[in-house]
Amino acid sequence: MRVHSVEAIAIEIPLTKNFGGSTYAVRKRCTVITRMRTDAGLVSEVYNGDNREHGREIVRLIHEELAPRVTGLSIFEGERIWETLFALTHATRERKTLLEAIACVDCALWDLRGKARGESVSALLGGSRASLPIISIGGYYMDGKTHADIGREMEAYRQAGMAGCKFKVGGLTPEEDAKRVEVARKAAGSEFILAVDANRGWSVEDAERFAHLVEPLDLRWFEEPCHWYDDVGMMARVRRATRIPITAGQSELTHHGVRRLVEARAVDLVNFDASEGGGVTEWRRAALVCGAAGVQMAHHEEPQIAQHLLAAVAHGTYVECFADPERDPVWQAMWANRPPIKDGIMQVAQDPGFGLILDEGLVRRYRVA
Repeated sequence: MRVHSVEAIAIEIPLTKNFGGSTYAVRKRCTVITRMRTDAGLVSEVYNGDNREHGREIVRLIHEELAPRVTGLSIFEGERIWETLFALTHATRERKTLLEAIACVDCALWDLRGKARGESVSALLGGSRASLPIISIGGYYMDGKTHADIGREMEAYRQAGMAGCKFKVGGLTPEEDAKRVEVARKAAGSEFILAVDANRGWSVEDAERFAHLVEPLDLRWFEEPCHWYDDVGMMARVRRATRIPITAGQSELTHHGVRRLVEARAVDLVNFDASEGGGVTEWRRAALVCGAAGVQMAHHEEPQIAQHLLAAVAHGTYVECFADPERDPVWQAMWANRPPIKDGIMQVAQDPGFGLILDEGLVRRYRVA
């Protein structure tokens, strides 16, 4: 069964407010849908990324650079195809964008392989878990947001069936952010999973000070605590200074970057993102590196992809989503057959491939390329 054609669609949905972290702003929900067709009539249905800047460029790269290189190849030649596409990164400075485009193609191929064999991607990867705990990303900085609002936000996540929250920090002083996390913990209760994410917002000194302040709050992890320019070395210092597990990986583009995190003893968990780093094929390599080193695997966002990957490895942790309806209209409405969530658990889709059905009306409405 061979690739006949590839169609990529960029989606942009304006948001009602800014969902910002310590180092960025989010005012629209963007993603790229990839529909790859085979000569036997199978069509992939998968979307990748929460990209806010260059969805149109990803679509151009898929149509002009990647599709010509995969057309006519067997959908089962996964490694060969991936290496052929990855070779393009050696001659470009825009590697991040190119790897996001490669991820779209790679995930479409995995979707087609599952459909061809009548198995989910999780099953293709050897997974046996039928469900996973799910947490929401939240705690965003917003003008006028009070501690009482944080309490109501945590309660809303509980009502939405979430097992926990990954809470944004790093945008204020360590003392101010520690107080916000304390409010969240009190509102959510002791059984609620609470992690924090600084998005590379602090120096080593500030990260250590914050960690010491929040250690009594039973945090699941402290994600990307330190500035980008020497984050691996700085995270290793923070990790030695606190008993809170340290997490990173979403900013890495390959499993080689993940290996450097592990070798530096900088992390306890890795949240490598298949949609940022070349797709399922490269995520598997990162997972193998972590498994051999005793490092747990998370996944940055992307529940439609992450559910299959995390269910397929023994060291997988939680699926992440945006439970706030205003933050992710794709999760809330465009993913038409999203699996049920109850009591903090998400059922892993068992349909062939990624098992996604998208609302075609919403696709047409928000398509920009």
